[in-house]
Amino acid sequence: MRSCRLFVSSLLVAIAPVLASADEWPGFLGPRRDGISEEKGLLDAIPADGLKPIWRVRGGVGMSAVAVADGLAITSWNDAGKQWLVALDAATGQEAWKVPIGPAYENGQGNGPRATPTIAGGRVFAFSGEGNLVAVSRTDGKILWQVDAVGEADAKPADYGMASSPLVVAEQVIVHVGGATGAIAAYSSADGKPAWKASAGTAGYSSPTLLEIDGAKHIVSVTGTEVVGLRPGSGTVLWRFPFETDFGCNTATPIAVDGGVFVSAGESHGSVLIDLGRDGERYAPQTRWESLGPKSLMRNEWQTSILIDDHLYGFDNVGAAGPVTHLVCLEAKTGREVWRKPRFGKGSMVWADGKLWITTIEGELVLARATPAGYEELGRAELLGRTRQTLTIAGGRGYLRDDSDVLSIGLE
Repeated sequence: MRSCRLFVSSLLVAIAPVLASADEWPGFLGPRRDGISEEKGLLDAIPADGLKPIWRVRGGVGMSAVAVADGLAITSWNDAGKQWLVALDAATGQEAWKVPIGPAYENGQGNGPRATPTIAGGRVFAFSGEGNLVAVSRTDGKILWQVDAVGEADAKPADYGMASSPLVVAEQVIVHVGGATGAIAAYSSADGKPAWKASAGTAGYSSPTLLEIDGAKHIVSVTGTEVVGLRPGSGTVLWRFPFETDFGCNTATPIAVDGGVFVSAGESHGSVLIDLGRDGERYAPQTRWESLGPKSLMRNEWQTSILIDDHLYGFDNVGAAGPVTHLVCLEAKTGREVWRKPRFGKGSMVWADGKLWITTIEGELVLARATPAGYEELGRAELLGRTRQTLTIAGGRGYLRDDSDVLSIGLE
């Protein structure tokens, strides 16, 4: 079987229903799970002598990014035969607590947990590589409850590991589990009791997100076969749209665009902007524009695109997990390509202070100004070994990791 080559690290984290402060990044892709930070006054160029870490500590193998809130930097990794959820002091890197969340996870596409933890309501929620959902106390790491979410769904772990970062909405925590009884499952954030299940089939490798579309809140999930909109609280299916990829390799997070939902996948699949039209009282989703197949645009392999001023910036991976990846700007409302930087290479990106902060698979941090007029690189610095995690931006600092280290750098 051809590999997805997901490296689903960049995939994952959930958001809380309330916005975090500008100096927090409480889960993967930030407080709104859109990769956008509200911080200002950050660097306008990489210094000539590079970026010196404020601290660097030993970590472990895994694809989880770093969540930062309440003075803690939290991530997860394999070490000494176990998967660990680890909290570091965000200022110093000193270990605050460390708790096991399962046996070491190993997989041909990379070892270690995939999902990024979510910090919400005085708790930290983590999802292990085989599908164990764990809630711990933020202050001391004490396990409050844990659920074999995949087992309870009578499902099997996804081929490349469970990658869904927990989404916290009100009093519920939501993950993808796969299975005939419900590919998406919600649990009480207080005690882990089941709340609801929805959809069916393979889990995919994306994570659920909370989007506001035309004034209404939708929990939007991309499973291995479809995009589905759910009502917060009840999990009632509001709408669904088919989006099946080879091997269930739907990995990128959906984005709200101009009253619709943008989704993208690699493996030569492509991208679609879904309009949520109405048929009486029911939603009637339909395609506004699509770019599908081997010559499509914006094939996000594991990365989520960034929406800024009605333009999408993202990575277009050529072929089935192929080695060629372009950096592309699209007009979001139409799907028209505005520009591309050919063969930029694989990486992930976030947006802050009017700039793209790109982490390459080779371990570089690239700072760039990108607008519809073009791409202007403002420098790059070598920081780590190979990595697929996004940069976390919180309190004027950046947090990043690879399979051996976690580090913090100054961005002001």
